[in-house]
Amino acid sequence: MNILSPFHLAIPVHNLENARNFYKNILELEEGRSSDHWVDFNFFGHQLVIHYKPKTGLEDNHNNLVDGKDVPVPHFGIILEWSIWQNLAKKLSDKNIQFVIDPYIRFKGEVGEQATMFFYDPCGNALEFKSFKDTAQIFAK
Repeated sequence: MNILSPFHLAIPVHNLENARNFYKNILELEEGRSSDHWVDFNFFGHQLVIHYKPKTGLEDNHNNLVDGKDVPVPHFGIILEWSIWQNLAKKLSDKNIQFVIDPYIRFKGEVGEQATMFFYDPCGNALEFKSFKDTAQIFAK
């Protein structure tokens, strides 16, 4: 795999302070620049920006069935090293994160073996954190 460039992702949040607390204190991301309407975070070397957007009531959750589990769509996240993922899963469990899909291992012992977990931020943005036992198999069939 080639060296990846950092991505930039901006997401809407209807409560800037609750979202700021979540990303800063629950996920323990370093906060960067901010204003009254947005906050930058270092999302594992990538730029994540939470932008205030009033809640409209039109938001709806959608799921796709994957491995018998309801995967929220859309979602975003990061692929972490195996031990970092395990430590994060424990830390989030200790902080009583309500998982949409509890941390588990997919394709155990098979090509593409991976760890994954899903949860929402306080404003309804779905996140997936995953890890591959062998990162060379990220795109393996």
